Amino acid sequence: MAKFPYKGRIVMIGYGSVGRCTMPLIERHFDMPLSRVTVIDGHDHTEDAARFIAKGVNYIVEPLHEKNYTKVLSKHLGKGDLLINLSVEVDSLALITWCQKQGVLYEDTCIEPWANYYDNTAIPEEQRTNYFLRHRAMEAAKKFPKNGPSALLTHGANPGLVTHFIKRALLDIARMRGLKTTTPKSREEWAKLMRDCGVKTIHVAEHDQQVTDVPKMAGEFVNTWSIPGFVGEGCQPAELGWGTHEKKLPENAVEHKVGSKAAIYLQQPGCTTEVRSWTPHGGPMIAYLITHGESITTADYFTVMEKGKAAYRPTVHYAYHPCDDAVLSVREFQEKNFTMQTDVRLLGEEIVTGIDELGVLLMGDFGAYWYGSQLSIEEARRVMGPEYNATSPQIASPVLAGAIWLIEHPNEGVVEPEQIDHDYILDICRPYLGPVVGCFTDWTPLKDRNVLFKEKNLDQTDPWQFENFRVRR
Repeated sequence: MAKFPYKGRIVMIGYGSVGRCTMPLIERHFDMPLSRVTVIDGHDHTEDAARFIAKGVNYIVEPLHEKNYTKVLSKHLGKGDLLINLSVEVDSLALITWCQKQGVLYEDTCIEPWANYYDNTAIPEEQRTNYFLRHRAMEAAKKFPKNGPSALLTHGANPGLVTHFIKRALLDIARMRGLKTTTPKSREEWAKLMRDCGVKTIHVAEHDQQVTDVPKMAGEFVNTWSIPGFVGEGCQPAELGWGTHEKKLPENAVEHKVGSKAAIYLQQPGCTTEVRSWTPHGGPMIAYLITHGESITTADYFTVMEKGKAAYRPTVHYAYHPCDDAVLSVREFQEKNFTMQTDVRLLGEEIVTGIDELGVLLMGDFGAYWYGSQLSIEEARRVMGPEYNATSPQIASPVLAGAIWLIEHPNEGVVEPEQIDHDYILDICRPYLGPVVGCFTDWTPLKDRNVLFKEKNLDQTDPWQFENFRVRR
């Protein structure tokens, strides 16, 4: 495997589940000594990083906050270097702004605020949404120099990888429908292709089917990726990109007052909001509508504007079924009135079987088409090692691909996943995704409904209305 040459330095903030999986990819793919890699971690994960520390990685335990981040980063980064932000509770906009001034390349997997933001009731609810955080970042970016140092926002699995799945799936659907299939060259061409294909709704449909032989215990929260990250976004308001085909706003929905207004949010946490969705292996599922950046950026990017108004836009949201032990963990978290469990456990070697099925489900006039990764625990361990699960490579590989893209495109300013070449990213990620498949299905949220009870609020004339997906208890 040819390595990618890089003469700069890399700083990684955070060494949780994603950082642990990204580090071996940096070692494997970058032609550079590990002595030029630094990890800055808010928690002491020295034991997890020991083998890389032995190879020269500089590991620093120092939580970043508003008063120290510039001083700490200045010691390890300069013009042309790369900052990979895999942390929570470190303000993304503060880091991006600093990187722009210093000429440092930047990548993250989500847009984060400083600590104690999401649960601060003094901050208006609307300003605690991902929509607002993204709007804030994009407004700030307008003041950055044109063709400044590249900053790639929200480029993990989702948001990130799934955007490239969407484009690949859209080209498949276009071919199936006999439409023009040359790859669009602009945002406007992509949006019109999606409209012409008849796409109404997109789910980032993920069903984590990994099973452990050490079950969740009472008072314990377990998951296959960052527990603080999952809990944090689960407590935010549920958010979704809002399509032009929708006939009415959902109950307790709020429209935004600023920006593109491509999305809405519900006045309830994502971890208590459930929707119906589907994946090929897992089949029909009831999933959480967790807020994610791709819900906003995808809906915004694929909007067709006519005379200053949105003439077409798909509804977009995350539909996430975590592993079964994580579902039980969320249930207990709810029962304790959103008080976090005392113990947490990131699932790794105790997983004995299963896959993480992560993809996109495009639905509309053509039916439904799912495209994505079906990575098994066996394949994940074959390509990464025995301590990894099937979720981490799906996040870490697009982090790697994004880092390489940044180095090869250093003067693009602030960009989002939708703005970069999907084939470029997928080619780098593919060895770490297991089978990447696309398949049509006759599933709809109305299929086999009304068998036991006559449900209200269903729209039989259009299966792709959001009210048909929403689960009411």
